[in-house]
Amino acid sequence: MRMAPALVVLIALVASACASTGAVPRPFPMPARGDDRPIRPAPPDESPVAPPATGTSRVVDSYALVGTALALRGTPYRNGGSDPSGFDCSGFTQYVFAQYGLALPREVREQFNQGKPVEPSELAPGDLVFFATTDPGVSHVAIVVGGDEFVHAPSSSGVVRVEHLRSTYWSQRYLGARRFN
Repeated sequence: MRMAPALVVLIALVASACASTGAVPRPFPMPARGDDRPIRPAPPDESPVAPPATGTSRVVDSYALVGTALALRGTPYRNGGSDPSGFDCSGFTQYVFAQYGLALPREVREQFNQGKPVEPSELAPGDLVFFATTDPGVSHVAIVVGGDEFVHAPSSSGVVRVEHLRSTYWSQRYLGARRFN
């Protein structure tokens, strides 16, 4: 029976791992395979927010903001929705940014008219990208994840999900980007 404690220690050592073992850490929270339930973000008072900068602007960890947006994947689309029970596109962006103390206007066109314009080659995680989908002019908004990916609440038949800016559908409808951070 003296082998039992040694066996437990051996199993613990073998089962523990760190990045130096060759494991690749995931930068964003991912739901378990087969689990499409969205992971809920921390309440606003528990979110990691840097101290306010001068004036009313805030400096926010863009990767944390993107992580919050990605955690909401699988949330159903709901016209007029602005909470985790259902989102439309601008309600989604407004909700995610609010978790970090950044107030966005409610309407897509209003969001497009604020923030700093960003060139497509300068897109960064946390930037908002805008598209013409249902109406002439800006009618859809999403949050840049990185690379050519963005996360959004797409339509009445969808759920919050990640898509590619370079896809034929989205690249033909791209109108511009704004940075709020």
